[in-house]
Amino acid sequence: MGTGSEQVKRELLLDGLDCANCALKIENGVKKISGITECSVNFVTKTLSLHTTSDMDEQIVEEAKRKVLRLEPHIRISEKGKPSTAGRSTAGALQHHGHAHGHDHEHNHGSHDQHPHDHGHSTAGSGHVHEHSPHSHNHDHDIHAEHQHGHEGHAHAGHSHEHGAGQTKVLLARLAAGSVLMAAAIWSPLEGWAQLALFIVAYLIAGGDIVLQAGKNILRGQVFDEYFLMSVATIGAFAIGEYPEGVAVMLFYQLGELFQGMAVNRSRKSIQSLMDIRPDYAHILIGTGDETKRVSPEEVRVGDRILVKAGERVPLDGVVKAGHSMVDTSALTGESVPRELEPGNDVLSGFVNKNGLLTIEVTKTFGESTVSKILDLVQNASSRKAKTEHFISKFARYYTPVVVILAALIALVPPLLLNGATFADWIYRALVFLVISCPCALVVSIPLGFFGGIGAASRNGILVKGSNYLEALNDVKVVVFDKTGTLTKGVFKVTAIHPEGERTEEELMRLAAIAEAQSNHPIAESIRAAWGREIPTEGVDGYDEVAGHGIKVKVDGREVLAGNAKLMQQANISYTAPQTVGTVVHIAEAGTYVGHLIIADEVKDDAADAIRALRKLGIRKTVMLTGDAKAVGEAVGHDLGVDEVYAELLPQHKVEQLEKLEAAKSPKEKMIFVGDGINDTPVLARADVGVAMGGLGSDAAIEAADVVIMTDEPSKIAGAIRIAKRTRAIVWQNIGFALGVKVVFLLLGVFGIATMWEAVFSDVGVTVLAVLNAMRVLRVQES
Repeated sequence: MGTGSEQVKRELLLDGLDCANCALKIENGVKKISGITECSVNFVTKTLSLHTTSDMDEQIVEEAKRKVLRLEPHIRISEKGKPSTAGRSTAGALQHHGHAHGHDHEHNHGSHDQHPHDHGHSTAGSGHVHEHSPHSHNHDHDIHAEHQHGHEGHAHAGHSHEHGAGQTKVLLARLAAGSVLMAAAIWSPLEGWAQLALFIVAYLIAGGDIVLQAGKNILRGQVFDEYFLMSVATIGAFAIGEYPEGVAVMLFYQLGELFQGMAVNRSRKSIQSLMDIRPDYAHILIGTGDETKRVSPEEVRVGDRILVKAGERVPLDGVVKAGHSMVDTSALTGESVPRELEPGNDVLSGFVNKNGLLTIEVTKTFGESTVSKILDLVQNASSRKAKTEHFISKFARYYTPVVVILAALIALVPPLLLNGATFADWIYRALVFLVISCPCALVVSIPLGFFGGIGAASRNGILVKGSNYLEALNDVKVVVFDKTGTLTKGVFKVTAIHPEGERTEEELMRLAAIAEAQSNHPIAESIRAAWGREIPTEGVDGYDEVAGHGIKVKVDGREVLAGNAKLMQQANISYTAPQTVGTVVHIAEAGTYVGHLIIADEVKDDAADAIRALRKLGIRKTVMLTGDAKAVGEAVGHDLGVDEVYAELLPQHKVEQLEKLEAAKSPKEKMIFVGDGINDTPVLARADVGVAMGGLGSDAAIEAADVVIMTDEPSKIAGAIRIAKRTRAIVWQNIGFALGVKVVFLLLGVFGIATMWEAVFSDVGVTVLAVLNAMRVLRVQES
């Protein structure tokens, strides 16, 4: 497998991972394994990504699996592209707090090995798993193992947010039964032990599974988590005689968890629907006739021909061989205007065929296709975490133990030091303090916020490769553009025709087209395109290309010259030297000057808007680097309103210029470089954020850049910055809101004003609101 220093990336799908706290625990645990250089857990897609050194690859991955199962035994682990392996307790597919009793458990596995018809449920095999109702069936390798082991023990699936309809009914039935028994205990004439027994039964129905899970976690060495906090608080309430409150808090907590689960599920599905571009199937043509066979996109090979009917998604990248049609490219590029396809055109997977029937010859396997690459990029984006996410991870690790110590001090110190203070009163306050302290809102909503921002960007045709780059876009103050292919189209076009004497534009173009008929130079191509019809060949002979000068050709016995000023000087023909910027092609016939053409690289339609939009967003300086002539570069820069232009640069000079700009800005300011990704690789890598234009189908761009603009439009850069600012605003709203509410309620709890009811609201309620707020990121449009 190569040398020991070679890095291998492996992805494990963690089915049953439904709590952001658990994701943090797994990430922190697996990181400590020797030989793992990088590790991240994506709570949204339930994926563990790890980088290992290749010579120890298998042992390390096995150790990582063992670690995951030690921390969360209910999780079922499968590897991208491999059969899934059940955890020690395969009944772990039973979801939330053991709610899925009976036979619901086989319906919610969400493994990556889906049936090809399960639309979008497993995007590119990397864990984009949709939740199923109790009637959906997954075709999972290990489904029989589930049936064999399903009743060995109802392992609790962690802090699950994934409620199938059957599980929800079971939970609601338990909540109803607990409520009825609690009401009976309060209002019945029973007293003493009989009343206490009713309260205890109500409590066990409502939250016995939470206490059980807290006990299991303590045995595994995980003391400070939500189950522990809830168990201590409610059992403590019983200990000081607050029976109704102990039961009520547990009921309210479970109800809140149900709502929280629904909110998280909704946001997961919304993010996944943004990326629901994975094709379900391909119609492969068999033999030479029209007979087709419906297969999974993974089964199609390069060179196979596939048929795409109206309304179907193009499953693989290829070339149109037959048929004309309009295709909707919006899922990949964010463009609303359909694109026209005809034989010979390239087509990308993920496009939707609008009307015609297309026969496509496949040029890339599914794994290499555009749609796979995009899904991979978006799903792996969360492995590069933003500083805010790192901060919250660390914060959560130290926060809960500190809170438990403070709660112990609140319970013990005041009764010993203050006159008239009772232990029962201060223990109650300490228990309220414990319930309030859970950091769930932050741990759940912040990864969702960033992932939502990345999803919203992808819907607008902007691929962001990591939360860290999305966050970095907020601090961009300097934007550096390459010229050709970025601000200009990179396509030469005849922009002016200047005949002299009695000649017409038509005659001048005809002579130029005849002269350039056989050249493959880009300038010759632009002249032929401008002529736009068949080039007359009668009476044409003696074609001669003069290197570095132009072309000589005889037309009806008269010599025609087409080329630069040097060619005219060589033939002693006086010519007009235009002031316009661009490449000049002079034309002469039989020793007489007949005029010239101006050929220039066209500026993109939205380039000027892009510079204006960046200025509005507070970008301090825009710079253009180009290898083109100084006059050309400065003219384009002036037209677009770019602040600084550096021309006649080779690729290494671009890096040097970027380093000078880097030195001139403050350390807090970020700089982005925007290029077309092919010859700009060194500069893309050197900038704080490298943005590649026109990344669709360009492998070099996707590899080198941190952000890929899929449509070739420079105005999307301002869109990316807008989405980044909106995402950060929502993430910080959640941090401020969650911490603010916690601080207020903690103080109210200490002074005895807040009861456990308010405490549970401040925990569960805040989480639900924070998750719903995070979902607003998904509605962000870049314009």
